[in-house]
Amino acid sequence: MGQQKIVVIGGVAAGASAAAKARRDNEKAEIVIYEKGPYVSFANCGLPYYISRDIKEREDLFLMTPEFFYERYRVIVKVNHEVVKIDRVKKQVEIKKQSGEIFTDTYDKLVIATGGTPIKPPIPGGNLENIFTLFTVPDLDAIEKALAGGDVEKVVIVGGGYIGLEATEAFLKRGKKVTLIEKMDQLLPYLDEDMAVPLAIHLENLGARVILKNGVKEFKGEKRVQEIILENDEAVEADLVILAIGARPQLELIKAAGLKIGPAGGVEVDATLRTSDPDIYAGGDIIETIHLVTGRKVRIPLAGPANKQGRIIGANVVGGRRFFKGVLGTSIVKAGELTAAKTGIGEREAKELGLAYFVSYTPSLHHAGYYPGARHLLIKLVVAEHSGKILGAQIVGWQGVDKRIDVLATAIHASMTVEDLEDLDLAYAPPYSSAKDPVTIAGFVAANILRGEIDLITPEAIKKAIAKVTRDDWQIIDVRTPQEYQEEGSIPGAVFIPVDQLRERHKELNTEKKTALYCKVGYRSYLGYKILKDLGFKEVYNISGGYMGYKSDLGIAPTKGQTSSGN
Repeated sequence: MGQQKIVVIGGVAAGASAAAKARRDNEKAEIVIYEKGPYVSFANCGLPYYISRDIKEREDLFLMTPEFFYERYRVIVKVNHEVVKIDRVKKQVEIKKQSGEIFTDTYDKLVIATGGTPIKPPIPGGNLENIFTLFTVPDLDAIEKALAGGDVEKVVIVGGGYIGLEATEAFLKRGKKVTLIEKMDQLLPYLDEDMAVPLAIHLENLGARVILKNGVKEFKGEKRVQEIILENDEAVEADLVILAIGARPQLELIKAAGLKIGPAGGVEVDATLRTSDPDIYAGGDIIETIHLVTGRKVRIPLAGPANKQGRIIGANVVGGRRFFKGVLGTSIVKAGELTAAKTGIGEREAKELGLAYFVSYTPSLHHAGYYPGARHLLIKLVVAEHSGKILGAQIVGWQGVDKRIDVLATAIHASMTVEDLEDLDLAYAPPYSSAKDPVTIAGFVAANILRGEIDLITPEAIKKAIAKVTRDDWQIIDVRTPQEYQEEGSIPGAVFIPVDQLRERHKELNTEKKTALYCKVGYRSYLGYKILKDLGFKEVYNISGGYMGYKSDLGIAPTKGQTSSGN
């Protein structure tokens, strides 16, 4: 292909990736990036980690400079240049400089990667000083300037999503008194509620105050924010506020140009990431694409898909034929020492879609229990009821979460079933895993459910059952050791019979009652389940995930022992 003019609007993840790939595939094309902000290709995901000083140097946040972009790729980058209009007929864009001067530029192919902008709701007092978002480098600089003043002690984070949790950890590391406010009844609303519980517990253990089911009604102060009035009229003192309640896609330019917007609220693109205009491509936070589990259009603003989309766009604008197949929404976040991750869909989404599914919980140690430092992680699988196909996975734990969620994301991408998980040949050495990896254990348990080899009841279901029925309807059996029973607590009303005494003491129980057994993580209660079934008990269940799953509390010391849940 000969000379052509490629204009890219937006110079961060998708835009920068598109420009670099276009140059690699076509040395002759003229490529220009117009970036509204003062920086190009910066690590916005790293901003909280500079506040915490996990990232020591501010310069480390910059992946590329305009000068280096030109030196290496011969791509012209113009920062502080905002594209304010697209004329699709003339194939030109109108650009406003920082000075206010307006000029136009032409294109053969146009790439739009304008990204998102933080949501700032019209809350009274929202214009007071020291109320910030944490989205760009200028945001970061403003926050650091406020902290440098030396009179910021009480920090309030509004929003319990990715940025909210990361910011909470960051300010705790800076020695601040932190309050985290989330309007919903859980942190990380994209997780199932039961999987989010450990995060709130852990952040409070680290010293943060976590307020759920309460929003912000008003910011109060003289010139600078001093307190926040919540919806229940409680006042929370604040020297600095971070608004982290999400971002909306920047679609004004696109809508004005008449490009089609899809049902999920993002720019509609085909598999090549071309918009409704054949000469205009789009990627990143602004577009919607196919969810690989549901087949539905979704808009999931994550850095991984944005970078891959940019690479595909860069190839296609210079004549390639690459396709973006879709997303699983695989994500991971660190909150203190805990890590939470998700891929595919959760139980809440499966219910909303009316799918036939079941779930399994498996607490496991991230490496061999006899090797020092073993710590728990909890895996929740959402599985298609008849086929056993994995629909989604969520993990919360201290270590080893990242590699397990990536294995499960790969399994979902490959349309694998839970029986396939049983057969995976995963690496094992005591410092890294167990002979039966947590993913394999999750496969064992879920496959047992699929084959009808065990009847499980979820912690959520047993809590509801306890709340609704009398003691005459259920008998709940705690099969742990006396020490565990005394020191760790128990499910209300549970009968304590250690698993090794169950054969001798089973006559203390009623064979006709609904019977649910639990231990710490589910393995010993699985053995108890098998014993009672063979002894003629009519309706027996193993509580999935054991007492740990019931409490949804991973705030425990490293332990040794069995890690399976009915394999």
